[in-house]
Amino acid sequence: MTDAGRREPGRGSGPLFGIAEVTGVSMVPTLLHGDQLLVHYGGRLRPGSVAVLRHPLQQDLLIVKRLIERQGAGWWVLGDNPDTEGDSRVFGAVPAELVLGRVRARYRPVTPGRQRSVGVVVSWLFSALRPVTSDRSASRRFRAR
Repeated sequence: MTDAGRREPGRGSGPLFGIAEVTGVSMVPTLLHGDQLLVHYGGRLRPGSVAVLRHPLQQDLLIVKRLIERQGAGWWVLGDNPDTEGDSRVFGAVPAELVLGRVRARYRPVTPGRQRSVGVVVSWLFSALRPVTSDRSASRRFRAR
């Protein structure tokens, strides 16, 4: 995941919102590889929110995961794609200070070089920009055991 303009909560001034790009498939079907994300740095976090965080084992790497539940001083996080790894099932709860911001919306860019019919373009226009909402049912379904 790449990030353009980020602010760590409580650390000086910086942008309140930033843009990040999804790489990989850990958040399919909610987010797809190549999606652009509007990230609210310092936004209110709650179970079910999709968030951008520093990978706890490689802190120069930003990742996007769903917050499942608060565990002590950290968050249990999972990807929405159950067939991928790289979440709390591997590295445990993520310290709260590594959770940078909440994803508010995603933008799905047009795939360049593809011929498109009017119907496909209209369909894309209605689906390209969507808010990313908290899925509290996902939080209950994926609760850590």
